[in-house]
Amino acid sequence: MNSLDEFRLQTRDWLEINCPRSMRTRMVPGEQITGGQKRPSSNPDSYLWLDRMIEKGWTVPTWPTEYGGGGLEKDQFLILLQELQRIQARPPLGGMGVDMIGPTLLEFGTDSQKARHLPAIARGETAWCQGYSEPGAGSDLASLTTKAEPDGDRFLINGSKIWTSGAQTADWIFCLVRTDFSAPKHKGISFVLFPMDQEGVTVKPINMINGHSPFCETFFHNAVAKKEDLVYKENHGWAVAKRLLQYERSSLSSLANADTAGALERIKPSVNLPRLALQYEGKKKNISSTLRSRILKNELQREAFLFTQRRAVEEEEAQAPGSTSSIFKYVEANYVKEQLEIQLAIRGFSGIGWEGDAFSNEEISMGRLWLEAKSISIAGGSNEIQLNIIAKRVLGLPD
Repeated sequence: MNSLDEFRLQTRDWLEINCPRSMRTRMVPGEQITGGQKRPSSNPDSYLWLDRMIEKGWTVPTWPTEYGGGGLEKDQFLILLQELQRIQARPPLGGMGVDMIGPTLLEFGTDSQKARHLPAIARGETAWCQGYSEPGAGSDLASLTTKAEPDGDRFLINGSKIWTSGAQTADWIFCLVRTDFSAPKHKGISFVLFPMDQEGVTVKPINMINGHSPFCETFFHNAVAKKEDLVYKENHGWAVAKRLLQYERSSLSSLANADTAGALERIKPSVNLPRLALQYEGKKKNISSTLRSRILKNELQREAFLFTQRRAVEEEEAQAPGSTSSIFKYVEANYVKEQLEIQLAIRGFSGIGWEGDAFSNEEISMGRLWLEAKSISIAGGSNEIQLNIIAKRVLGLPD
């Protein structure tokens, strides 16, 4: 038996013993842990699973052990992913800390920044939010005007951000600010970190059509960022910002996630595949040939997407994802939106309930998720932005 076979057996045994049963199911809203204490999980097993994975270093398996990671090599990481998927395990920890700013600090951060921030992220002690878009700088992000003025060993931040996901529960923000207004717009931008719990930061949630408010307006009035939390170089933040977006768009963290539901799985069905008759919560519905074709096409696209993600990990030689991450972002946005449209077509009028006894809790929840899904092709960089990146950086087409 070689060392990788032994690692697989040890990993499988450990997961069987230590992964709680409720953590081997599709994610339930409110149960995920994304860091910090302001948005607690409603399931105690989430914390049990988190604590056990922290001890192994598997909340961030490939990070160095000195920063709370598992120090796994690529082959070991792939085995861990396969074993997590085998039991349909949920990721113990999500959020912008482990998926976005953590990997970026590993690449661009100083030793001091890594030591101060990465272990807390790996342990789920801090929640992060992203300060990129502004009212006048969305797709044209380089037009941002939030400014940072030097004041001794700190910067004073003034301006505002919009669509700041999770700002109301975040402990820290990674933020793009302008430090040189005389430079070309893609230059003169710096990337800074600072705490949200300070007098100079005001957060106002934005009410959305689905009744939830994941997005916020965030205002800065002499907010303080220490110069020791300037990432990389002053006026060179654009390079850091682009790399972070590649980590976000790659979606590789979803490989270790039981919540890879397709359209049928989203409505808890019992399906007779030859007839494709579907039943959920005592309601039976025959599926037309047109709808059946949509379901099968979406399921095939989902499977192809997940296999391609896995192959990307297996073939990746660089330390960070490249421009091809925009392909993942574009494809995933489209197939997830189609999933929600399909489940709505299956449910009919039961899928558009907002409230009331005529609709089950699941129907109301999925109806609101259908509305929320409209934003997937905009948030994190619109589909149009992704297609431009693919055209220029992947296909090499002229401007």
